[in-house]
Amino acid sequence: MKKEFCSTNGYVKYAGIHLIVELWKASSLSSLPKIKKALQESVKACGATLLKIDLHKFNPQGGISGVAIIAESHISIHSWPEYKYAAIDIFVCGDVDPYKAIPVLKKQFKPAKVQIMEIKRGVF
Repeated sequence: MKKEFCSTNGYVKYAGIHLIVELWKASSLSSLPKIKKALQESVKACGATLLKIDLHKFNPQGGISGVAIIAESHISIHSWPEYKYAAIDIFVCGDVDPYKAIPVLKKQFKPAKVQIMEIKRGVF
């Protein structure tokens, strides 16, 4: 049987779920090791397959942009430590649950506020 990479909620079939996650008043946003760990643990928590992590630190503010490339799509982060803000995208397909990454992100970055928006991508 061929593996299905699309998802369904019983009514709608779609290519994947894209979560737009915003962290406010967060910490550790200029730490490459902590961001790498958060991406690794988020991928594991979602049940995704990690292929590669690529991170870049900007100076002088120390913001970090990076991506965990997963077989099921990606998890990316862009941080502004000077504002204690991070923008995170979690885009997954198949039976991967992107919401399972949220507790990992909260634990790692300790934000005062988290905003989450969900977009179903590729609705058939």
